[in-house]
Amino acid sequence: MSRPVVAVPADLKIVDGVVWHAAQNQYVKAALKVADVMSFIVPAFEDGNEADAILDHVDGLLVSGSVSNVHPSLYGVEAREEDGPFDPGRDATSLPLIRRAIERGIPMLAICRGIQELNVALGGTLQTEIQENEGIWDHRKPDTSDRDEAFAIRQSVIVREGSCIANYLGLAGEIQVNSLHRQAIAETAPRIQVEATAPDGTVEAVSVIDAKAFACGVQWHPEYWAETDGPSRHLFTAFGDAVRAYAAAKAR
Repeated sequence: MSRPVVAVPADLKIVDGVVWHAAQNQYVKAALKVADVMSFIVPAFEDGNEADAILDHVDGLLVSGSVSNVHPSLYGVEAREEDGPFDPGRDATSLPLIRRAIERGIPMLAICRGIQELNVALGGTLQTEIQENEGIWDHRKPDTSDRDEAFAIRQSVIVREGSCIANYLGLAGEIQVNSLHRQAIAETAPRIQVEATAPDGTVEAVSVIDAKAFACGVQWHPEYWAETDGPSRHLFTAFGDAVRAYAAAKAR
């Protein structure tokens, strides 16, 4: 039996002067190896009118992390050069897909940049350079070329009892995660429920209130150790289960 398919919005990358539509391997690999779903990488063509045409052919939406940030103009803030890099093509592709997936009850998992896109798509705002605020930890990726070393760094996150995330992870309370970022959710959108925070108050996980299907986001990186880390594996497995349930219902 063929695997169900999830859409993964691409980043626009320039390599040797050539523009590429690209998705990071660790997300695609975690989807395949742990969630047991196939990925369809969606080109960043900046045309939100194509959202339904894309979603008609998939069973889920996986919104990945990226080195780029959501453009501040999308949440009513003037952009500064230091808040970049930006990827308008990714923004224009991801945000309509997020909104339509939620409206249609298509399972969605949003990670890192993805959780920020989710909040902005539903009317929330972001805080840039959070480490400059008093009392906020420095959550940024360390200055090392060794990605395994960087993503092995753990911090505490408090998962709310009775939340969707607690249900998917199979536990609540304090867990250790690899959360690497320099911006985060500021004002939550009206339909966003905060489900986990760092001890400094930084939002680390959310769900969509009254969603018809799996619809949540995490600021940390469960994709990186999804095959070996318990909570990361549980989250991707729960997403995969939701995607399969949607595909089965669609086939009936």
